[in-house]
Formats: sequence, C-alpha cells, structure tokens
Amino acid sequence: MSIWLIIILLLIILLALYTAVTYNGLVKGKSSVLEAGSAIDAQLKHRNDLIPNLVETVNKFASNEKDVLGDVVKSRDISQATLDSNADLNEKMAASDNLTSALNRLITATEAYPDLKGNVDFDKMMKDLSNTEDKISYTRQMFKSTSNNFNNSLRQFPASIVAQSFKFSPFESLKTEEEKKTAPKANFKA
Repeated sequence: MSIWLIIILLLIILLALYTAVTYNGLVKGKSSVLEAGSAIDAQLKHRNDLIPNLVETVNKFASNEKDVLGDVVKSRDISQATLDSNADLNEKMAASDNLTSALNRLITATEAYPDLKGNVDFDKMMKDLSNTEDKISYTRQMFKSTSNNFNNSLRQFPASIVAQSFKFSPFESLKTEEEKKTAPKANFKA
C-alpha cells in the first residue's frame, strides 16, 4: 500500500469521526433546547392550574373586582388554549405575558382588601404563584441560553457544514417585552 493511500484513508477516517462527533453534539444541543422548551410549558401549565383557585378565593373577598377577575380568567383560558395547541413558543409566551399582565392588575386590586390579605389560603396561593413565576423566568432564561448555544454551534465553521448537511435549523429566540418579564409581586403583610 502506498503512503498516499494510507494518508487518504486516515483523512477519511478522521473526517468521518469529526462528522459523527459534531452530529452527536448537534443532536445533544437540539435535545437540550427542546427540553428547555418543555420546561417552560410545564411551568406555564402549573401556573394555569393555580389560577382557578386564586380567582375563586379573590372572588369570595373582592367580588367588586369582576372586571379584573374576568380578565384573568379570559387570559388564563387563552394561555391554556395556546398551550394545548401546536402553537410555537413565542405564541405561548405572548399568551403568558398577557396572563402575567392580568395577574399584576389582580394583585394590585387585591391590596385594597385587608380580609383577603390576611387569608392563609390566599397567602399560600400567592407564594406558590410567585414561586412559579420565578421558575417561568428561570426556564425562559434556560431556553434562551441553550438555544443561543445551539444556534451559535450551527454557525461555527466547520460544524456549520455538518449542520447544513444534516439539515439542522436554528431555533427562534424568545421575544418578550422588558416590562412583562417581571414576576407579579405584592406585599400582603401590613
């Protein structure tokens, strides 16, 4: 066997190994992004599950707030319908942002009701809601980080050649408005 044939075979083997390692890295990166998206969905569903009890409790103490309660219920229903559909993550996040806005209005409205603020169940629900909002924020950041890493790996040479060969496509980044990123917070302890 000639030395050139051996060199060519070694180059082919190295190219095959590089392609396999890069492909597996891209598959792992894609899986991480999809997992992060699923984590967002799980937290959004959990928050949606908290809303009916919260609305019922607020309604007992603050029945004058029918408009605000109606907005929360409507936003929750839209958010749930978006989660149940094949909507993309940005559509889910837009519905979530609307729900967050409605919840912020509800929290502001409930501050005028001392009996509600002193209710143990309401306090527990608000803590759970706040904790869930923090988790939503964390999972959003996790998605942004993993999708940015994946998208960057698709653009880097020579991995970009492998990505194009196997038709990997970048993930769309989340679009959120700055003021809607904050979790609803209220101080119910006087």
